Amino acid sequence: MAPRPHWLFGDQLGPHFIDPRHGGPDARAPLIMIEARSVLRRRRFHRAKAHLVLSAMRHRAAELGDRVTYVRAETYAEGLERALGHPSSRSAQEGRSGSRLTVCHPTSRRALDFARTREGVEVLPAKGFMVSHDDFAGWAGRGGGQGLRLEGFYRWVRGRHDLLMDGDEPVGGRWNLDHDNREPPPRGQDTLDVRRPWQPREDAIDEEVRHDLDRWERDGDVSFVGRDGPRRFPATRREALSALRHFITHRLPDFGSQEDAMLAADPVMSHSLLSAPLNLGLLDPAECVERAERAHRAGDAPLNSVEGFVRQIAGWREYVWHLYWHFGEDYRHRNALRHTTPLPDWFLDLDADAVTANCLSTVLAQVRDTGWTHHIPRLMVLGSRALQDGWDPAAVTDWFHRCFVDGYDWVMLPNVVGMSQYADGGLMTTKPYTSGGAYIHRMSDLCGPCAYRPTDRTGDRACPYTAGYWAFLHRHRDRLAANHRMARAVKGLDRLADLPELLDTTARRGGTPP
Repeated sequence: MAPRPHWLFGDQLGPHFIDPRHGGPDARAPLIMIEARSVLRRRRFHRAKAHLVLSAMRHRAAELGDRVTYVRAETYAEGLERALGHPSSRSAQEGRSGSRLTVCHPTSRRALDFARTREGVEVLPAKGFMVSHDDFAGWAGRGGGQGLRLEGFYRWVRGRHDLLMDGDEPVGGRWNLDHDNREPPPRGQDTLDVRRPWQPREDAIDEEVRHDLDRWERDGDVSFVGRDGPRRFPATRREALSALRHFITHRLPDFGSQEDAMLAADPVMSHSLLSAPLNLGLLDPAECVERAERAHRAGDAPLNSVEGFVRQIAGWREYVWHLYWHFGEDYRHRNALRHTTPLPDWFLDLDADAVTANCLSTVLAQVRDTGWTHHIPRLMVLGSRALQDGWDPAAVTDWFHRCFVDGYDWVMLPNVVGMSQYADGGLMTTKPYTSGGAYIHRMSDLCGPCAYRPTDRTGDRACPYTAGYWAFLHRHRDRLAANHRMARAVKGLDRLADLPELLDTTARRGGTPP
């Protein structure tokens, strides 16, 4: 009996998504891929993100050859109808009753709902993650969840997958080496002394994608933000493996100590740049952390670097994926702080030149030019600005989704609503993550050339982050005073003799670029 066709979404591009083991599709199943223009019309995506996704999809289709039916359609519904009318798909359905098509569990609720409501579509278990939905539900329901905090989940994953373990104990005797990984950047250096990141070479498929995007934009079919090119992230499995090998060999040893630091001329620092290929499904998370662990056990990378990398992938990435499903659809509408200010046009348009604050201008330019920054600029520069100014968390989530090459609904919803904007009121994190300019000054070289001073709360040189931090605490004083991690900071408001002037300054600034 001929196998049913299998549908591959654009973030299911690695070999593990068509592996028949562990609930995958039949090894002989014909494959379907759909490039739906409506996805690009729904949102104003970053141009580099649109390029990367389309390039990766078209590269994968070229690799699969005659096995795949690749349809360019207006919508997924239209694409499925056309694909299932293809001769190979029709023959694969002969003699079958019930489901006519399989698909691995999609990564967004919208896509999952679409698949489940289509007649004849069977949704197979999710792939591309280390922890299954059932296993996460078991952990969360056993009381081991400890309020669903990351640390408990991370230790459970480490033990379950025997990652950086010596028997029942963590390698080196400590689970968490964050304290060792918070060093500021080296003073007097514009860049770190590490090998530069792996860089792909564009090919004819990239040229075709860029031509199509130019034409669609010129015709008014779609609209983008940001700049495109040259492509910086892997679009094929071969490229992704090259990027992983390069990072493990040349960059992982220096990753840990300054993973929270920022340098204006070195936006990548020692970070892996593997989030994009991971989220496209080109890499499997298990192979990434296992290679990192092997490097440590071989003496090629220090424990703090390896533990920090493992924590990002086996800890945070898995945690965010499962919270996306665990919290339910209503989570995206959470707004515990009642922030409703619309995002300003200069932020929506990535207009870095309109911004005076050097940290924000620099990071916004990085997003404009590459569609990427590492986690600290995302959280403590971009997210902190949104939180301090009271921007609508749903709009902030959408912005991060659209403007980052590694941004997907499952990625950004918990990261923004829970971590960055504290819009869930503490379901995910124990406190809001924002700070004054002193933190940015300590962890970067961004404050030196700035027109503002990180120590100034008022006056012409008042740092928008320092003033914004105290204004934020004042605005939410009653709520935050009851938070044991914020109570001391809130009491500091009573020592600010210039608080009225500070509040007046921030109110007058309004939505103008800081």
